Amino acid sequence: MTGLRERKKQRTRDALIRTAHELFVTKGYDATTVDEIAAAVDVSQRTFFRYFASKEDVALALQRMIDERYVTAVHERAPGEPPLELLRRTLDESWDSIGEALQEIVPIELHMRMWQVVETTPTLLAAVLRHSAEMEEQLAAEIARREGVDVDADPRPRVLVAAYSGVLRAAVRRWGASGDTSMEAVRRVVESYADRLGPALGGDWGGDG
Repeated sequence: MTGLRERKKQRTRDALIRTAHELFVTKGYDATTVDEIAAAVDVSQRTFFRYFASKEDVALALQRMIDERYVTAVHERAPGEPPLELLRRTLDESWDSIGEALQEIVPIELHMRMWQVVETTPTLLAAVLRHSAEMEEQLAAEIARREGVDVDADPRPRVLVAAYSGVLRAAVRRWGASGDTSMEAVRRVVESYADRLGPALGGDWGGDG
């Protein structure tokens, strides 16, 4: 059982994330300071830095949590699935649990609006791409392990993961331009794009869209 001290620390961390996101969404990322975030939660700047290394760190805390949960879910799946199905099914089966984890910290709509802030803030977008590259390496290594190949000698795991990640990023950009900040909207666009990866790679486009 989690002790009282740990629960208090978790509440403070969650409050910093939630408040930071609210300020980033209403004021903009660049216009918000660490001092403002700390003051809004009634903690010192020193306390803020006990939980987060920087303003960027708190801005991307939830996205990194989502990525870590997805990578963990891939690791935990039973063996035997073809690599693309592994990535796709893990995505399908992770939506609800990830949504529940998010809602314990922030309202879903706030997280969706924050993602649109990320997409339009160059420094945050660059940080997301750096983190995505790290996640892709983890996924490629896991696929290579499952398939019994050397990830450094066989390019296929990295090629597949890069293609899949690129599709997800394209889907998120398309959703961000739609103006719909609901979880249902982003899920619909992401799943639609993910469904088309296999056919697109297969080369028989057929003109159906």
